[in-house]
Amino acid sequence: SGESGAGKTESTKLLLQHIMNLCKGNSQLEQQILQVNPLLEAFGNAQTVMNDNSSRFGKYIQLRFQKNTVRGAKLSEYLLEKSRVVQQDTGERNFHIFYYMFAGLSLEEKEMYGLLDPSLYRYISGRFGTQDVAQRWKHKYQEVCNALDMVGFQEQEQVDMQAILAGVLSLGNVTFEPEESNGSVKVSEASRGWLKAAAVDVLRQLVCCVPCSPWSPSVSCCCSLCADARDSIAKVAYGRVFGWIVCKINELLAENVDSEVELSEIGILDIFGFENFAVNRFEQLCINLANEQLQHFFNHHIFQLEQAAYKEEELPWETITFNNNQPILNLLLAKPLGLLSLLDEQSAFPQATDKTFVDKLNSSFKGNLHFQPGRSHVLGFSIIHYAGKVQYTAGGFLEKNRDTLPANVRGLFINSITPLLSVLFTGKSLCYGRASYMNQGLPRQELSHSLMVLMERMYSANPHFVRCIKPNNQKEPGVVDSQMVLLQLRYNGLLETIRIRKDGFSWRPSFEEFAER
Repeated sequence: SGESGAGKTESTKLLLQHIMNLCKGNSQLEQQILQVNPLLEAFGNAQTVMNDNSSRFGKYIQLRFQKNTVRGAKLSEYLLEKSRVVQQDTGERNFHIFYYMFAGLSLEEKEMYGLLDPSLYRYISGRFGTQDVAQRWKHKYQEVCNALDMVGFQEQEQVDMQAILAGVLSLGNVTFEPEESNGSVKVSEASRGWLKAAAVDVLRQLVCCVPCSPWSPSVSCCCSLCADARDSIAKVAYGRVFGWIVCKINELLAENVDSEVELSEIGILDIFGFENFAVNRFEQLCINLANEQLQHFFNHHIFQLEQAAYKEEELPWETITFNNNQPILNLLLAKPLGLLSLLDEQSAFPQATDKTFVDKLNSSFKGNLHFQPGRSHVLGFSIIHYAGKVQYTAGGFLEKNRDTLPANVRGLFINSITPLLSVLFTGKSLCYGRASYMNQGLPRQELSHSLMVLMERMYSANPHFVRCIKPNNQKEPGVVDSQMVLLQLRYNGLLETIRIRKDGFSWRPSFEEFAER
């Protein structure tokens, strides 16, 4: 764990390499496990203002061992930040894979996928970069192709996957305009070429699938609804591709042993770090909630369980206090009056707006020490997290929580002439249980479900904590900002941890080991 840019993903890669090296083998399986990371980074990481290679999802890698030999691996992914596909803030980029494709595909391949100059695409933000950057991306694209081959993806699957990604980019350039004759909405004349490039068989029928809102049946509203539906389709398509990649990896890395053979396991959790940007949105709240839960888990193991064991054995012990973040979790997760429950409640009302949501928060949490109403002209609120105060912009909260995909669209995808696209939406290939929850509930409910499953796994394990400390905010090597480091040591509870380790009993053999010795 640690802030965004503190080195969690790099540490995870080093730890994996170390474990594979300790296995003393050089089997194909071990090499495949190491190849998984570049693949996941390409599709799940992006440049943010805090980190040039920021994980925009959480991953839990389970390594299964028989004696000292790795026999299989399983990957679970959590909370991919799909909204990044359609919107990036200043100084940020879309997922790496889009840039790698532009740099790495040949002219013939770009023509086959209908890809033009990257500056033309609404979903691709920022300058494309210098020649050096393009060369680095080209190299990264080759790494991704090698990883896809090494892990075992078929050539046609790779072609279909890139066709879908190119289609997503073209879809972002489709715009809508009123149909003058009957007051309905059509795809604008100027963007018909983009529609043709963007998986024609599915997306031409998009407009027919988006009903006008009965509460605001204006043509401008219908254009806006169509644009929202377009973005929803792009996000869902990308999310399904990512889920499919994870599923294929799990198929290929699954252990091939008899069911009665007992395997031991090491799990490594690498999850997005705490974030506090100039503008913080719904995604940052989800990320910071996950970090709040991990901090609570850390407190539970290091302070509560530890001191309870000393008291149980009646050791002389002066209780060490720590910053318990349970009240913050209550503020966010309590039912029926926690922040996320109120968000669901507001999302269920068609007339509700981001302003009515904020008004509800202000009245519900008046006097709460961890909540502050917004004070600027920007609609929002602040949460005092364990790592400090974060000001959230409320614009888009309801829309992102509803994340509505037009009902008819799934059927269009299932009947797509692109084989992979059809498979992604039938759910038959989504072999690890995602198919069911991909079509259920709100993103917030998906978040709660994912976190619940993750925390159950954490609490059933014997945890070791790797705390990553960010040395400076300038992304510079060899520079240590001591105030920044001290702040992290404080809010992570590491100063109290040092004290409990120093005063406590950190080495504890079993009674049997002790008697033998």
